[in-house]
Amino acid sequence: DVQLQASGGGLVQAGGSLRLSCAASGFTFDDYTVGWFRQAPGKEREGVSCISSSVGRTYFADSVKGRFTISSDNAKNTVYLQMNNLKPEDTASYFCNTDYRGRDYWGRGTLVTVSS
Repeated sequence: DVQLQASGGGLVQAGGSLRLSCAASGFTFDDYTVGWFRQAPGKEREGVSCISSSVGRTYFADSVKGRFTISSDNAKNTVYLQMNNLKPEDTASYFCNTDYRGRDYWGRGTLVTVSS
């Protein structure tokens, strides 16, 4: 059974940092792209970042470039999203996702709240 579990959210002041973790199980982690999405209240879900470990590719939305980094620990089947210099507009629920054999899998969100 493919499962994704996001964690690491919390309350932080503007300019602070958080590291989100996405623990994956049920599939060979480094063969697939794992992405982070976020959804703020009243807004659509948007893509934040993703990583394809097998080819060493990463993607970042313009809004987070230079502030967020993404990495993976294949031994732990975990993807990390390091978020630095957080801004109030980063406040959202963050979800991790993978497309495994043509089906989308989503983990439960983890809430990030950035106070000004």
